[in-house]
Amino acid sequence: GVFMYNHLQQKVRNAEALAQKYKQQQEALSAQLQVVYEHRSRLERSLQKERGEHKKTKEDFLVYKLEAQEALNKEKQDSMNRYGALSSQHKILKNQHEDVKKQLLDLQLQHNSLKLEHRKALETHSQKYAQLQQEKDSEVSNLQDTVFKLREESKLLRKAHQEVHSQLLNAQ
Repeated sequence: GVFMYNHLQQKVRNAEALAQKYKQQQEALSAQLQVVYEHRSRLERSLQKERGEHKKTKEDFLVYKLEAQEALNKEKQDSMNRYGALSSQHKILKNQHEDVKKQLLDLQLQHNSLKLEHRKALETHSQKYAQLQQEKDSEVSNLQDTVFKLREESKLLRKAHQEVHSQLLNAQ
């Protein structure tokens, strides 16, 4: 009976030691679980905060994206308007350029024609001038000859007059 009592008491002590060990393990696990719960709670709060910030950032981004899209569309429209205006101005200037080019060609042709006419007129005038100069020189030469002949004739007439006068004086 004593042996059995000792044996049972030994088993009870072993069971109590095992129970104490399990109780310590349970307390350690409870403490770890508490730490894990606190950590999880902090992570959940942090996750909620991050989600809030993410949502706000996403909303801000959507607003920014919308504003940027509107600005881009407005700028695109302005650019298209400017391009249209510049394109029509370019066409007008191109047409004006073509007109000026045509006028220049016409004026060049007219200038060449006038230059040719001027050259012909100059040649004609030069020929006429040369002809008139020749005629004048010829006329001057003829007049000089006539003057010379008339002087000679005048000398002869004076001489004859002198002789007639002398004869009249002698006769008287």
